[in-house]
Amino acid sequence: MRKILAATLLTGAAVASPALAQEPNPTFTGPRVEAILGYDRTGAGSSVDNDNDRDDQSIDGLLYGVGAGYDVNLGSAVIGVEGEYTDSTAKSSRTDFTDQFGFGRVKQGRDLYIGARAGILASPNTLVYVKGGYTNTKLNVLAGDTNQETDTNFKLDGWRIGAGVERAINANTFAKLEYRYSKYEDAHIDFANGASSDEFGIDTDRHQVVASVGWRF
Repeated sequence: MRKILAATLLTGAAVASPALAQEPNPTFTGPRVEAILGYDRTGAGSSVDNDNDRDDQSIDGLLYGVGAGYDVNLGSAVIGVEGEYTDSTAKSSRTDFTDQFGFGRVKQGRDLYIGARAGILASPNTLVYVKGGYTNTKLNVLAGDTNQETDTNFKLDGWRIGAGVERAINANTFAKLEYRYSKYEDAHIDFANGASSDEFGIDTDRHQVVASVGWRF
């Protein structure tokens, strides 16, 4: 009887060990939150012909922020909705204005994004996806030749597309690497006295390469 019991226990342990050694099966389903960090560059759009390097103004810096979303696993594909709040250290080093970039001396301000994404599972714990949606950003005007911000700013409306890879570290944590391109085509000015200008057309491009780490509930 003891031999039979011992054999049963050993068999059960042998079967259970591989199962215990396996990582939890990531589902890419449910709500998620994440921290975002990466490279940010804003500049004149593709329709602006800047033959003179002096007028080819752009600003670049460190992007940082937070994001949240909700995903649904459909089997081999995943769809979801998401939103972000980010800020940036990018700012102009110019002390004068240029009619090419159109904003003069500015610092990149906060950015709001809301959109959707869809992807395929390259493996049980690797998601390859594309994304797109609406973005609204702010450029803070800098005073004169100093770094002090004024109460005047540009608010830009546009759209964003991107692509990335998400890797499930375990059942709850994940890491992402992503490229995003934003095109801003409409803007208005909020003045220091509280007044706002009418909407006007612009042509401004934004490129970002970001990494994220997050938690899935």
